[in-house]
Amino acid sequence: MRQFIQYVWLVVLVGGLTGCSLPYYWQAAEGQLELLRKRMPIEKVLGDPNESQPLQEKLKLVPEIRQFAVTHLGLPDNSSYRSYVDLQRAYVVWNVVAAGEFSVDPVQWCFPFAGCVAYRGFFDEGSARNFAEKLDSRGLDTYVVGSPAYSTLGYFADPVLNTMLFRGEEYLVGILFHELAHQRLYIKDDSELSEAFATAIEEYGTQRWFEAQHNQRALELYREKLLRRTQFAQLILEQQGRLRKIFSETALPESMGIAKANAYDVMKDEYQILKHQWGGASDYDNWFSGPLSNAKLASVSTYRRWVSGLLWYLTLNGLPAFYAEMEALSRLTWNDRRLRLESWLASALSDPHSGAAERAVAGNDSLD
Repeated sequence: MRQFIQYVWLVVLVGGLTGCSLPYYWQAAEGQLELLRKRMPIEKVLGDPNESQPLQEKLKLVPEIRQFAVTHLGLPDNSSYRSYVDLQRAYVVWNVVAAGEFSVDPVQWCFPFAGCVAYRGFFDEGSARNFAEKLDSRGLDTYVVGSPAYSTLGYFADPVLNTMLFRGEEYLVGILFHELAHQRLYIKDDSELSEAFATAIEEYGTQRWFEAQHNQRALELYREKLLRRTQFAQLILEQQGRLRKIFSETALPESMGIAKANAYDVMKDEYQILKHQWGGASDYDNWFSGPLSNAKLASVSTYRRWVSGLLWYLTLNGLPAFYAEMEALSRLTWNDRRLRLESWLASALSDPHSGAAERAVAGNDSLD
């Protein structure tokens, strides 16, 4: 009955839309309905002798992770992630990110309920790439990236997907915390803050998880990875700043094109310096192996721009205060919100002893 009600809800939503967006919304509805149809309770999967042992071992962790999310992180205790779906593909959706040839700001697409976001998702990779090609023909920079999960923001009971399981415990823990964080707080028309909030909870929570498991080695390795992730994100933000200056000061498109290409060569060299500092760690080699573009930069900055500042505030004030402040922040105007976020980020970058990523588990929260 619940699935039928959800089906009717989707039909009403899509049926109320007209024009050139209608095919896009139909594919979104069909993709969501596929998940609803294929859901199987995790308990049933665990009790099925025909299911593989590796799958069952991974799914056994899910109830424990969910309970930790509720008890220690204050995330929603709802019907999400109590079921499982095997999509038999590597990603659940493919997101298209676009930016102007001479702009580092992503194109925004607006939708019912979700508001305006910095990407457009497709349940079929071919459709995503076809859409990107149309944007390319209009002179935009585009980037298509697969995503292993997405959140319906609590409108539906989101299942665990096979796409979330193939990278091990650390990844599963982080992605469940991330998606449940979206259900706790989502800021319409502000992809950067919504994603940074979920990412901050993901990174804070994953560290606390390993601490609770008394897995010191995993915690140390994760913190090393976070440091590389933070430095990579800073490289991206510096490149965006470099390009903004070029695009604002260079008059002719031909000159901007040359300066843009040179700037990307500089960023590649800077990455090699980072790799040397990391002892040759190749976390982002694959990212740099493909063509670089303004849209590709935006795909990173959308998730990472404010994370250091949010972790700085969370570390100093604890989780309950952080949630309260985020709620207050979501009610501010866009400009006032940006001013506060910029001040947090500046504080995080200027305080050599803040150690937000390394000290996140030491927050003075009272959810335990």
